[in-house]
Order: sequence, then C-alpha cells, then structure tokens
Amino acid sequence: MNKRLIAAAVFAACVIGTTGAVTAEELPDISGTTLNLYTWDGMFPQEVLDGFTEKYGVKIQYSNFDYDEDMLARLETNGASEYDVVIADDYILKMVNDEGLSEELDKSKIPNYDNQNEAFMSLFYDPENKYNVVYGVGIPLIVYDPSLIDIEISSFEDLWDESLADNVAIIGNYRVIDGFTLKTLGESFNTEDVDKIREAGEKLVTLAPNIRAINDTNTQDLLLSGEVGAAFMYTSQVTLALRTNPELVAVYPSEGLGIGTMAQFIPKNAPNKEAAYAFINYLLEPEVAAKCFDSDEFGYYCTNKPAEEFISEENRQYVVLPDDITWESGEAIQTISDEANEAHMEVWAEFQAACGA
Repeated sequence: MNKRLIAAAVFAACVIGTTGAVTAEELPDISGTTLNLYTWDGMFPQEVLDGFTEKYGVKIQYSNFDYDEDMLARLETNGASEYDVVIADDYILKMVNDEGLSEELDKSKIPNYDNQNEAFMSLFYDPENKYNVVYGVGIPLIVYDPSLIDIEISSFEDLWDESLADNVAIIGNYRVIDGFTLKTLGESFNTEDVDKIREAGEKLVTLAPNIRAINDTNTQDLLLSGEVGAAFMYTSQVTLALRTNPELVAVYPSEGLGIGTMAQFIPKNAPNKEAAYAFINYLLEPEVAAKCFDSDEFGYYCTNKPAEEFISEENRQYVVLPDDITWESGEAIQTISDEANEAHMEVWAEFQAACGA
C-alpha cells in the first residue's frame, strides 16, 4: 500500500517542526535508482506506483509476503539490508522496533509527516513516533443482511442468538475470534489469564451451532450470495460487502472494537534510504493517499486527515472513520506469553472441532 513522492519544489517550500526546512538544493538526486518495497500484495493502485516513478525516475521493485512473521524472519536473516520501505501490522512492528531492525526517522525528510491522524499515532509499538508512519487502520466488524435474519445485531453477544443457527460466517483468525469472546466476558483481547482464556473457550464452543463457515478469504462472498445472513469479517471484506450491497448493516459491537494499524518503516540498513523517505512522504500527500483509500482494491480506513476531503462521496462512508471512533474505542491484539497463546490455540482447536472444520 503506498504512493509516490512530491516534487522537489514542494520539499523546498516545507518546514518541519524543529528540524528545519528541506530545500531543493538539499534533496538528493534519486533518479535512476530502485526502491525496494516489501508488503502484502495488492496494497496500491497501479497509478500510484506509476506516479512515483514518473515524478522521481525511481523504479519500484515490489516484493510480497503473506504473513508478518515471514517478513520479520526475512529481516532478521539479511540484517534489514534488502528492502527500503516495509509496511506491516502493528504487533509485528513492535518486534521489529524492539530488535533494532528499523531506522529512526529523520522527520525533516518527511514534510508531510503531520498529515497523519494523531488518533492512530503514539501507539504501543512506537509510543514516541520514532520509527513508523501509519498507513491504514483495520477494524473487523459484524455485517448482516436484515432481510435474512430476524434480529437486530448490535454486539458480539448477539452472534450467540439461537435464531442465527447455521447462518453466520467468521474469519479464521484465532486470536480475533477468541478475543471477541473474551470481550463478551468483559476481558481484554490480550489477557494473560489462562483461566479466563479457557472460560472464553467454553463459551466459544457454544457458538458452533450458529457457524456455517470459517473462511479467512473472501468471507464477504458468503454474505453477498445469501449463504449466510451475518458475518464477522476483516475491514477490507466489510468494505467490499457494503460497496456491493448498501442494504447490508455494519455493526460496531458494543463490547468494544479490535483495532489494528498498518504502518511503514525503513529497515536499518536499507540500500536506498533517500528514495524511501521520498516514497513515504509521497504516500502522505493528501491527493495520493486519497487515491489509495478510494480504490476498490484496498478497503481500509484512511489515516491521513487532509486526504479525507479528496475521497469520493461514494466511498467516504466506507473508508473514513466516524469521529467518535478513536483508539480509545477499542484495543489492538498484541503479543502475549507463550502459555497464554498455547491456551488460545487449544481453545481454537476445540472450537474448530465443534464446528466440524
């Protein structure tokens, strides 16, 4: 997920806090170089990537990983010297930062730094905002079709309603599903109390009669086809479902939200750091950011405040968070102890067995 850079003239006109101005004379010539980008597949509209190359003459080498853990292992193996910009999830970013694999940012080289939504900065993985630039926010939600179910859903607890028998689809992320069950018991997603995790597991098993499918990919298709009347899905799937069928209802569960951020960083030994700074700054341009979040392919919540006005009216309702949704509205899923994680995996295995998965 990213964009391009701004022209040297824009750099010359910008002043950043106490770090001073970046002038055209100070901006290195990066034309003819290559930016090595490492993130998930499909994070950017092609026009955004092409725009960066057109402005700066920098070729983009786009490499993908499927899981955050694969990215971390790669950086640990090559000493963080293979890639220039990496975009990953919050929980893994804490590990990257703690292991010293990320570059401390020179914010004078990011004139658009202040375009980030402050509600999603200073978070657990980078409390002093030294290493990361937030790119997007994900909030898995319940979505339901009022024409296919008999109740109005407003909470996670409602998914246990007997009227939803064999009529619910969920994603296959065990920490998220175990987590929302913990939330119905008034507990944190990240509790270290193994007894509480097992108590949630006992409750989760009782949800099995309502589960028609556990599907991590294209879960929205089950809802759109009418195979299920309700689904708990990733943000991108929620957005796709709502865009396709505006009659569907999205639910911000009353127990609290699971909020995840995606953010960028420059690996410690990145081969082309100047291009990395240019690219990060480019993605923070309001018009460029708007192209990313206005894209049908992306589907996450915008974290660039000035970009919101450039997002189409049609899509704004899907990718711009309501003002009352802030970090205080929920919590992130974080790394927990091995003992607690093992309890989660045991709970998940029992639940899958009960669902016949």
